[in-house]
Amino acid sequence: MDDQETWRIGPGPTTRSAQRREARRRQRRRWAIGAVAALACLAVLVTYLGPAADPTGQDAGPAAGTPTPAGYPTGVAGLGDPAETGIAAPGLQPRERTPSPTVPPSPTVVPAASSPAAPTVSVSRTEVPAEVDLTGLGTRDWVHWGLNRPETLVRRSGGTGEIRDEGGRGARDRYDTNPELFGWRDGTPVPAVGATGTGVFVCGVGNGFALSVPASGEPRTVHLFAGIWMARGRLDVRLSTGGPTRTLRLEDPHTTHTTQFVIRFRAPQGAKLLIRWTVEGTFNSSCGNVNLQAAAVR
Repeated sequence: MDDQETWRIGPGPTTRSAQRREARRRQRRRWAIGAVAALACLAVLVTYLGPAADPTGQDAGPAAGTPTPAGYPTGVAGLGDPAETGIAAPGLQPRERTPSPTVPPSPTVVPAASSPAAPTVSVSRTEVPAEVDLTGLGTRDWVHWGLNRPETLVRRSGGTGEIRDEGGRGARDRYDTNPELFGWRDGTPVPAVGATGTGVFVCGVGNGFALSVPASGEPRTVHLFAGIWMARGRLDVRLSTGGPTRTLRLEDPHTTHTTQFVIRFRAPQGAKLLIRWTVEGTFNSSCGNVNLQAAAVR
């Protein structure tokens, strides 16, 4: 039998060559159908997984209702170009940052007014120079007693007038035998004196002198030149505003003794430094006394 001739039952190729051609045709057809099916599945998968394309070619961002990916800015319709939108994509620094909230300036702290210095007073004693220059010592004010008469008082011309003679108990008298000498060049009513040993004195226990110096709130120094003759003198110093009294004593039962009391004080304006120089005891029944020559403030 010729191999090109076959017997067949029903429709179909009647030869082996035709059968082979038919088989190859069917194979290609199956491949085409499979490829079309694969492409269709791929298209369905892309449609299912991929976001809708933006007609402008830009990513429209996460769809409404879907979770926001980490690093994606919220509340923005489209990410776009950072140079145009000013919004930083993840990993990029923005061109401009949101300004920091305005911080109100700190309130100005006004320091509380410093409290006035506490009142102070101290007193010490030192030797009297052989000659005392009242002009150089009393830069604010000075006073000398007894130049010509018991009531004679010479003070600095143009001074502050701070030293005030408040009187005192007992009758004053004048003497001119003081061991130290006093001089000045700016006095009134006597303009200048080279050197004088004059002063005033008061006899008897409990008698003496009272002086005062007004306060201004600033530190002041008072130099008081005083002495005794056959007596014990007592110096009491205090402030008119209260506080303790500072007391010093000077005693000589035989002769004259002089000293310089240095009083430093500070008190508010309106207050006064009060000075009392009195006979506390006497060693002469006729006239144990305390005496006073000069005072100066600087």
